Amino acid sequence: WIGSGTPQQTPVAVYTRDPRTGLQVWSGEHGYPGDGNYLDFHKKKFPGGHRYWKVTGAKADLGDKLPYALGEIETRIRENASHFKDTVKGLLLDSPRSGQDPLPIVCSPFDTELFGHWWFEGPRWVYYVLKWMNADPDIQVCTASEHLDTVQAAPVVSLPEGSWGEGGFHYIWLNDGNRWTWSYVYDAEKRMVDAVNRLGHRADANIQRLLRQMARELLLLESSDWQFLISTQAASDYAETRLLGHAHAFDRLHGCLERLAAGETLLDEDWLAIEDIESQDRIFQKIDPRWWISNNKPTIV
Repeated sequence: WIGSGTPQQTPVAVYTRDPRTGLQVWSGEHGYPGDGNYLDFHKKKFPGGHRYWKVTGAKADLGDKLPYALGEIETRIRENASHFKDTVKGLLLDSPRSGQDPLPIVCSPFDTELFGHWWFEGPRWVYYVLKWMNADPDIQVCTASEHLDTVQAAPVVSLPEGSWGEGGFHYIWLNDGNRWTWSYVYDAEKRMVDAVNRLGHRADANIQRLLRQMARELLLLESSDWQFLISTQAASDYAETRLLGHAHAFDRLHGCLERLAAGETLLDEDWLAIEDIESQDRIFQKIDPRWWISNNKPTIV
């Protein structure tokens, strides 16, 4: 449990990531996705963007990548899945425990975008891992909540502030390379709160329309992916373009909102710009600007 109170007051449980199984998947040097036979993510044919090459080697330049051979893949997927299952089983069998201790558990969480996106063969690997673990009488596959229902809560602990980023801290999202991005985020956040508190009560349909789209642009602007991609140099140009695009869209909408609220009539070119922004960023259909009213807690339906 986390918190200063009793578990009944702060019912939050924490499962920590097992480092050994995490290394088998996440490590660029030791992880399965770095297997030389698997499809390379970075080398793409132009035009079209299709990928025809395999990883080949962890340090292989793009020009040295060899053609992807589909016929070799299934065997490697099975071997990697079998190794992972055996690794988990070994950890469980080797875990020290007394008669009063609950059965040991291995928690190995991963971002779902890894499977199929970064690691093309990942979904097949997951299939075999779960299939073979489920068939092994010494292993019980379960969700964290299912396991929590069967054990007593551990003692209350205090966890230091941190993140899943490099080093366990916040460097990935705030460093000399991406510090400039936060001025756009903070500025938009302040203007959004101010606009909603001043105009959120207005019944004017166009004002509400602009506030809703501003809210969408703000959430997209706040995406932590932009700072992450800038730091890792994985797609920094794309990240900067997206961040600045949402910041400029927010500015345009905010300018139109202020003019509309002052009783001015928007020009045709203003409405065309608004429609263009709406057509590009149609996400969060049930968004409610009232969520940004000071001291108001959002209720998502």
